[in-house]
Formats: sequence, C-alpha cells, structure tokens
Amino acid sequence: MQIQHQEDHNHNPNHILRPNPNPNPNPTQYTHYRFPGKVPHHQHQVHNMDKGAASRFKPNAPKREHCICITVFLLLLGIILLVLWLAYHPTKPRFTVASAAVYGLNATSPPLMSIAMQFNMVIRNPNRRVSISFDRLSAYVSYRNQPVTPHVMLPPLFIEKHSAVSLSPEIGGVPVPVSEDVSNGLAMDENYGVVGVKLVLFGRLRWRAGDINSAHYGLYVKCDVLMGLRKGFVGQVPLLGAPVCDVNT
Repeated sequence: MQIQHQEDHNHNPNHILRPNPNPNPNPTQYTHYRFPGKVPHHQHQVHNMDKGAASRFKPNAPKREHCICITVFLLLLGIILLVLWLAYHPTKPRFTVASAAVYGLNATSPPLMSIAMQFNMVIRNPNRRVSISFDRLSAYVSYRNQPVTPHVMLPPLFIEKHSAVSLSPEIGGVPVPVSEDVSNGLAMDENYGVVGVKLVLFGRLRWRAGDINSAHYGLYVKCDVLMGLRKGFVGQVPLLGAPVCDVNT
C-alpha cells in the first residue's frame, strides 16, 4: 500500500506523454529539412558539378558523322579529278612551218624597213580525247630579236581531236622603225644568201572535252626560220633545215 501511494504521488495529471512521430534510433544521424523556395547550398553545388560533367563527357555524334561524310566526299572528289586528269591530260599543240615566201623587202631607207612575207604553218592537236580552241591569235616577224613587221590578227581556230589544220598568214608590207644594226645585218645576210628570222605567235587557247571547256591559257609560239634568200629575190624561198617551234602555254 505504501508503494502504491508513492506512484500516485509521482503521477502528474498535467503532463501528457506524446509519441515521437519520427523516431531516430541512431543519435548520430541528422534530419535535414527542406523549406519551400530554398535549396541547400551544398546540394546546389553538387547539382551543378553533375550537370557540367555530363555536358563535358557527352559524345557529339552528329558533328563527328558530319565531319566523316565531308572527308569521304572530298576523298572521292579528289580521286575522280585525278582519274579525269590522267584520262584527259592535254598535250600542247605542235606548230610546224612548212614553207615561206618573201614578196617585198626594202631596207635601204633607215630607220624604216618594209618586208612582206607569207608562211604556211601546220598546227597539230596530238590529243585523242581533247580538242583545242584558239582565241585572239596574232603574229609578227622579228629579226635579231627586234620586230620587223607589225602585229597581224589571225582568225580564231578550232582543231578537233587528233587532227591538224593549215594556216597561211600574210605578215608585213608596212614600214616599221628598226635600228641601224638591224638594217646593216639584214643587208649582210642577203649578200651571204642566208637570212634567219623568227615567226612569233601569241594568243589564248582553251581545252575542250565534250561540252566542258577549260579556262583560257596563254599561248606563246616561237619558230626559228632559216631561209635561203638573196637580195632582190621575190617568191617562195627554200627553208634550210626543219624550223623548230617552241610552244609555251
């Protein structure tokens, strides 16, 4: 009865024991509370680090495939151009002087000289797949590296594949100023019976393969012509040796 009295004495009717809704058996763990509109600072940093790492190591597959396609296309294009160049690689045309004639020569009134000549030229196209088109051709005759005739414009030419054309331009007939060395040298050569002149042609050409035309290329031709010519002779003159024509494009 005494024990029961003590228990009743310790009982406090105003004290109400309420159970813990979230018991935490481990006293070392802490409970984190999240409030609306606020993010803990350390969680925000971890989230940004994860986002940066994902964007850094993310594979860029579309760009890689695009670069591969461009590389393959360029390689195929280079191979095609190389095959076409090997198949249609053009060779320079060949010029040959077949004959020459002198119709007038007056070098007795320096510093002017008048000479009228006609050359028969053969132009060959050695290409079997490419034709040649000549534009803006002109010609003149020089003696001792000095022009002795004015420039004469020639008609445009077109040479088919693996064919040749003949051209007979008439050059000169108009007095041109020359040096005294040229006048004296020509008179000496006429007395000797051998006169060497140079036929010069220049202009532009284009290569044509089917319906495809190339860009214009400069053309410069030099033909050394050695003639048997004496003073006062008019007409067809003999050519001494085969004239050599140097073609530059």
